[in-house]
Amino acid sequence: MQARNLVVGVVIAGGRSLRFGGEKAVASFAGRPLLLWAVERLAQVCGQVAVNARAGTEAAALTLSQGLKLLQDSPGDPDGPLSGVKAGLQWAQQVGATALAVCPCDVPLLPPDLHSRLLAGAAGGAAMAETTEGRQPMCAIWPVGALPALVEALACGAHPPTWRLLEQLGAAKVHFDAPEAFSNLNTREDLARLESAYYQR
Repeated sequence: MQARNLVVGVVIAGGRSLRFGGEKAVASFAGRPLLLWAVERLAQVCGQVAVNARAGTEAAALTLSQGLKLLQDSPGDPDGPLSGVKAGLQWAQQVGATALAVCPCDVPLLPPDLHSRLLAGAAGGAAMAETTEGRQPMCAIWPVGALPALVEALACGAHPPTWRLLEQLGAAKVHFDAPEAFSNLNTREDLARLESAYYQR
């Protein structure tokens, strides 16, 4: 197996997007759905890319139409990104990967070298991005060996902060200089603002 195939990626797109007024993952950003921006970013360093989305959603339909693997949260797992990470780690284990790169679906301006730098910082373990504004735990590398800790953390419907679990795993923090690159969008106004920033770059 080539080294590239030892790393797989998952886009976290299972949120309900209540403030956005529709599914963020399929909203158009500079002519393409946000989901596909995240997929493309992960594909730069990952042998395979999957999407964590709820069944019956537009995000799930888009995922399948692109020939991508659709991952759903396990029954009984709480709402939240860690349930998607768990699904991603289970899939990574099944396909023989050693690490999972994670990317949110709603942060379109992320640095192009994000995951290559995270992988270098992880050095076989866990890593997460940070900026002057703090941790960015949705941009992270998880070793497949972290799966038991994640299963335990989500037991009984609990959902601890993502950053806390990464720190418990000893995640390396990889610093990025531009905090604005990690701006996520929660409203249509956010989408318009970030799209304007994209065209001005």
